[in-house]
Amino acid sequence: MWRSDAVSGGGGGAAAMYSLHSTLLQTGIDSKILCEEKKTGSPEVFVLPRGNMWEPLIRRITSRLGLCDIHKISSFGIKKLDLYKEADLLNFHGTHASFLSYLALPSLTKDKPSVFSFHDMWCLTGHCAYSYDCDRWETGCGKCPYKNIYPAIKMDNTRLEWKLKKWVFNRSNLHIVCPSRWLTDLAKRSLLKHLPIHFIPYGINCKVLRPLDSEKYRPMIEIPQDKKVIMFAATSIQDKRKGGDLLMRALQDLPAKLKSNIVLLILGNKGEGIEAEVGIKTINLGFIPSERLRAVAYSVADIFVLPTRADNIPLVIHESIACGTPVLSFNVGGVSDIVRPGITGYLAEPEDVDGLIDGIIELLEDDGLRDKMGKKCREIALKEYTLELQAKRYTELYRKVTKTK
Repeated sequence: MWRSDAVSGGGGGAAAMYSLHSTLLQTGIDSKILCEEKKTGSPEVFVLPRGNMWEPLIRRITSRLGLCDIHKISSFGIKKLDLYKEADLLNFHGTHASFLSYLALPSLTKDKPSVFSFHDMWCLTGHCAYSYDCDRWETGCGKCPYKNIYPAIKMDNTRLEWKLKKWVFNRSNLHIVCPSRWLTDLAKRSLLKHLPIHFIPYGINCKVLRPLDSEKYRPMIEIPQDKKVIMFAATSIQDKRKGGDLLMRALQDLPAKLKSNIVLLILGNKGEGIEAEVGIKTINLGFIPSERLRAVAYSVADIFVLPTRADNIPLVIHESIACGTPVLSFNVGGVSDIVRPGITGYLAEPEDVDGLIDGIIELLEDDGLRDKMGKKCREIALKEYTLELQAKRYTELYRKVTKTK
């Protein structure tokens, strides 16, 4: 039995977890999810029972001290659940969304072979999910330069939290999985370097997310056939980490002649007001839960732009290449695993808005290059990033872990 502890529906990490879970079920593995909030009718998804009266009080104290999520003492009660007792193996997917106290990991993994899938840097640091240019996580944190980044802290106790994590992971029976080469390398240099660390890329549903006929679907979205289409996610605008300010500057500074021939296609909510600010016609698609409809959106786009400042390996760029749409981004985090210059897209140096502009102009003006990249995108997605391949790699790891227990 496969089991996952995570917040269901909580973002890219949760989506990646659920896709893996679904694929494992299809391959005959009895996979179940334990989560904070159930947002699906699946009978294999269960909500972790709460009710400990002391947790809110403990949280008021620990949050003032700058300690993240250790107040969830109900995490120790997981061992009493039938799900836990019946499981052959545990697979954790993140602990820093007020779901699971990492202090419970030694107890939970003592009698169960366990895998921990990382989706950001949080387990490596004294508080942050992404450290940007700070490398203090390698030596013990303290004097944190980024107290206000997610998850924000009120007091700088990052050295204490780093030591707590080190104590916990030294006493936990875990195999670590990282979905990007970047995060794999960081983990091997971190407080977790004594643990087995494995690189298993995310998988994507390439059967549904695939190239579709742009000319057929553009009229449905009211996009003229002669226009170039730049697609991006609305979260890029709202979130500084996602580089919204950098994207807006790039769009504003594009040549006027090119801007008149562009349509912006925005995936997700809160994309209002962009058209007036950048002077380019905009179509807001809103949140699209359907993979089939997202495939339509990616397919009518000429390029997808991800202006992120810090990221592991966003699922949107997997989806984009699966649909044959080249990606432009900055050379940060695990982005370069997917966005390969001259092959699947274009990478500018971090914070280099002019470089991003150059890439947009180059790809929009060179139809041949863009078409060549689109074919390569699809080829690489099928070769390296299918859900079936991801599930196979996890299954091999599960078998290895259960045999060595």
